[in-house]
Amino acid sequence: MRIIAIANQKGGCGKTTTAINLAAALSENGRRVLLIDLDPQAHATLGLNIKSEFNIYNVLSKITNKKVRINDIIRNVSGTFDLAASGIILSTLEQELAGEISRESRLWETLKNFKHGYDYILIDCPPNLGILTVNAICAANEVIVPVEASRFSLEGLNQLLDIIGLIRERLSHNVDYRVLVTNFDSRLRHSFKILDYIRSAFQYKLFGTIIHVNVKLKEAQSQGEHVLNYDKYCRGAKDYFSLSREIIVQEKTPAKEETIMPVIEKRIKEAIKRELPKLNESTFSISAPKAKEVHLVGDFNNWKLGKESFMQPDNGIWKKRVSLDPGKYHYRFVIDGEWTDDPNNPQKATNPFGQMNSLIEIKKNDADNN
Repeated sequence: MRIIAIANQKGGCGKTTTAINLAAALSENGRRVLLIDLDPQAHATLGLNIKSEFNIYNVLSKITNKKVRINDIIRNVSGTFDLAASGIILSTLEQELAGEISRESRLWETLKNFKHGYDYILIDCPPNLGILTVNAICAANEVIVPVEASRFSLEGLNQLLDIIGLIRERLSHNVDYRVLVTNFDSRLRHSFKILDYIRSAFQYKLFGTIIHVNVKLKEAQSQGEHVLNYDKYCRGAKDYFSLSREIIVQEKTPAKEETIMPVIEKRIKEAIKRELPKLNESTFSISAPKAKEVHLVGDFNNWKLGKESFMQPDNGIWKKRVSLDPGKYHYRFVIDGEWTDDPNNPQKATNPFGQMNSLIEIKKNDADNN
């Protein structure tokens, strides 16, 4: 199970929007997900139109006369997506915890004994660096930091990273973090300048997926729904679905599976793999002379954006060679954040978002398909 806190002290950076829609997208991919609303403003709870007599305050507080277990406040949103609700009374918890020993680990203690079958627990943090946010980071093993393409959002990022560093040093709790660019407006040149800076500063800690400005994301929240229910074909739904796939690709194989295979069997498989002849290589290309960067994504790389999907420019033509087994593959190009099919390939197939994927079929003995 992965516990992921979604935090940034700056408001308006898409933190709650990310928490809600990432949880929904992970659920859409067959994962069981619990979203804990740890923000006293309860925007995630309100944004999903969830009503609950009790909330996370009644779980974490020791002085409330209405003490409940976390199981008692969980409400189903849709499918395998559940929510642990919040409320304004949660704002009093910081005062309650102020004089307590181990106040920063109250949420961790709750989740430690939580009997569940979730693949992911996401924690939506308040827009500050108070005790609730510290509790979320201490309970998590990963942190997603949503960052707008703006200077002020970057300042909030640096302060949050300082807190993560202090938690690592003083509490001996290692938590990994990754930066997610949100509210990206591809119409503004300034957005690309800030994006270039973020990439240079956090190149190994940056999600390949970018969340673009999309009015459907706000409309969905105003209707009390996540965007995949509201309009699964819109840009926002596509972005968060892509983010969920990028996160799922990072899932680790359980350690006990590693011990099942004897070392000698593992070495034999590695030797066979080395000796097998090279797979057929296919060359993908697209003309985009004004593009700053172009990626190739598809079934063959789990639709993951990153260094491995980056295409090389050659006088305005972007190219990439990929080794593929025989079979059929769906793919698309991502040009400066814009997803598009291959204009030079007439073979198309409709994807779950109502858009067109390009389709390539590799047959035995095929080579250098375009």
